[in-house]
Amino acid sequence: MSHHDNQVSQLKFGLSGNGVYGDHEAMTNSTQPASCEAGRDPMEIVSSLKCQLCTRSCQTRELGSKLRDAGLRPTRQRLQLAKLLYGAGDRHFTADMLHEDALRERIPVSLATVYNTLQQFTQSGLLRRLAMDGQKTWFDTNVSDHHHLFYEEDNAIVDVPNGYLSISQLPPVPAGMEIARIEVVVRLRRSEPDA
Repeated sequence: MSHHDNQVSQLKFGLSGNGVYGDHEAMTNSTQPASCEAGRDPMEIVSSLKCQLCTRSCQTRELGSKLRDAGLRPTRQRLQLAKLLYGAGDRHFTADMLHEDALRERIPVSLATVYNTLQQFTQSGLLRRLAMDGQKTWFDTNVSDHHHLFYEEDNAIVDVPNGYLSISQLPPVPAGMEIARIEVVVRLRRSEPDA
């Protein structure tokens, strides 16, 4: 029996009485590409069917849906980068930081691909570009309206908890324009000790 026939056999006979796999690990630990990254290859189609039959939470499937909902095709590289971005909650990062994370996780991706992906994610509303001055462009996975603390010496960004900043008087907006977003960045540095 060939490897392909064995995989198809597993799909046919791996169903439990209620029509779904009983062992999620057996489904996801194949040598085939991740199920939600299926293309035209017959084995990828089999993997995709296994993914559709699964009732457990699946990060790849959820991220694939998130990308599709934003109008992006869930390619393998986009999914791998999305796992790094959204796998551990909200984060602030630069393209260089994400590229280093990808290399550390052995994801074969160029820095140019990282920049292009971040641009696509930002244009699709999945990321927020932060208004920091300096040579680096920062991004935020939290796209809701919120403000930031920037630690200058540490080159680190932290969200300001809700309820701490309010803006009571806004300047007049020119005719034909509207306020898209208000971003406040509070820049912090270590204070000098009193002499």
